[in-house]
Amino acid sequence: MPFFQALKAPVLAAAAAPTLGRPFHQLPADPRALCDLLAGLTSARSLPGGQQLHAHALKSGAVAVPILAHHLITFYSKCQLPRLSHRLFDECPRRATATWSCLISSFAQNELPHLALSAFLGLLRDGHRPNDHIFPSAAKSCAAVSDARLGAAVHSFAVRTGFGSDVFVASSLVDMYAKCGEIVDARRMFDEMPERNIVSWSGMIYGCAQMGLDEEALSLFKMVLLGDGVGIVGGDMGGVNDFTYSCIIRVCSSSTLLELGRQIHGHCVKTSFVSSSFVGSSLISLYSKCGIVEEAYRVFYEMPVRNLGAWNAMLIACAQHGHTRDAFGCFERMKNEGTKPNFITFLCMLSACSHAGLVEDGKRYFKMMEEEHGILPTTEHYATMVDLLGRAGRLPEAVEFIKQMPLEPTESVWGALLTGCRIHGDTETAAFAAARLFELGSKSCGAHMLLSSAYAAAGDFEGAARARKAMKDRGLKKETGLSWVEWDNQVHTFVSGDHHHALRDKMYAKLEELSEEAERAGYVADTSFVPRDLDGEEKKRSIASHSERLAIAFALISLPPGRPIRIMKNLRICGDCHTWIKFVSRCTGRTVIVRDNNRFHRFDGGTCSCGDYW
Repeated sequence: MPFFQALKAPVLAAAAAPTLGRPFHQLPADPRALCDLLAGLTSARSLPGGQQLHAHALKSGAVAVPILAHHLITFYSKCQLPRLSHRLFDECPRRATATWSCLISSFAQNELPHLALSAFLGLLRDGHRPNDHIFPSAAKSCAAVSDARLGAAVHSFAVRTGFGSDVFVASSLVDMYAKCGEIVDARRMFDEMPERNIVSWSGMIYGCAQMGLDEEALSLFKMVLLGDGVGIVGGDMGGVNDFTYSCIIRVCSSSTLLELGRQIHGHCVKTSFVSSSFVGSSLISLYSKCGIVEEAYRVFYEMPVRNLGAWNAMLIACAQHGHTRDAFGCFERMKNEGTKPNFITFLCMLSACSHAGLVEDGKRYFKMMEEEHGILPTTEHYATMVDLLGRAGRLPEAVEFIKQMPLEPTESVWGALLTGCRIHGDTETAAFAAARLFELGSKSCGAHMLLSSAYAAAGDFEGAARARKAMKDRGLKKETGLSWVEWDNQVHTFVSGDHHHALRDKMYAKLEELSEEAERAGYVADTSFVPRDLDGEEKKRSIASHSERLAIAFALISLPPGRPIRIMKNLRICGDCHTWIKFVSRCTGRTVIVRDNNRFHRFDGGTCSCGDYW
């Protein structure tokens, strides 16, 4: 018996349909009237009502009418039951292009791209030509599997069949190329479009953001807001929707453009897009990455609906800022409200435990992930566990943990072990980890620098020099340490010993003043963090002009009194600078927030939020 014949069960056929509000015998027999009724149920995502109407259509024979079959396939798709859509499709006696279109769309919209592309091929084999509804679904599926080559074939077919210039087809192709990382092809197609809609603008902005082309993404966003784009179509906001706002806010996050991000936040409030889960999640990340975690909390608690992305964004914020207990509470609340954690959620929890040195809690979450939620750990989870054990000084346990991994250790796993070795000066284990890294063919200068730092921390400066020489022999160059601060709509960037800034004389004078105050308060330079065998005075001079110190000096002479100082770094803050900033925060009475490549440090009154554990 066909699958859907079960819907004609007596209990459904005889009973009144409470969702529809009347008995089946009072329902219209006209297929078009049934389609109108089903459209309302589809909009409401009313599965019981739709199934009851489907049963009525089966009894009356109306289900054989193609237009009603198409509405039913779409109904099950919208209810996130694409397998049922497929079964209904299989039972259709006649399959028109529209029938195939409904099936392909069902798979594409329910994240089954391989099935959507398989159905697309089935459509062609059946002798049908794709239309302006089918090509966008095919392009979306190519993007989902990151297959630009197949996407280009779909593009070529669309051009040959006369749909290449259709705004919906072209927009989906722009989005496809952008998501596949083919930004040149995306831009070429975008520029050739006579008119553009939300999908084309959002896709282009997303693609630029994904490729790190922040300035281009911001320029496109400005164009669409001001209406400078050619032929914008599609609604009151033209080329802007919640996805567009989410993308551009993430650009502000990655570049730590706080003031611009705040302006866009205000625009989201005015246009009511702030209620979107996508926008809310992006705003949480923005404020967290810019060091204003209190604002991230506020956005989170004001969200009317929180999806998994919002919960994960909040958990990441808690982890990065060292609010471990808040992360634990947030995790429990998320589960209690019915949101199921995913692999990212547990990565956040393990990271939070690592930042606080809570080894047993980390082990508990690692075990819970698979045993209670059926989520298999990835290499990222294993790397975070190694990081947790290594930072806590349990290096032999970390090595044993790696040996028992069911997956082959990756660069991130060995890198995490090297980090622990650097912190605790374990040169033997560091050499072992570095050797494994080099066997993997790693071309990262980070491994060499971690090894060099581990030797230096143990006082073996000859070993540190050998590690740096090995890096040079491999043609690798150490990443330049940068610190930057945003002020007056500009990002001011500094390197160690920087003498190029326009305010360099005032900065160095301020730096000398701060160092004298810190020394009077008890600060003593710790030159063990210099990885070279220099004399004492040279080491002190080397440390004294580190990029984070220059950034703080600049902020103190530029920012209004009392405003917190927010410094961003691309590398880990050195231990001596960490101590120095604690004294500066006490002497100046200013809050200093530093984000390095690992976490946030909030310095207040001579103490740091990390508790000197990072």
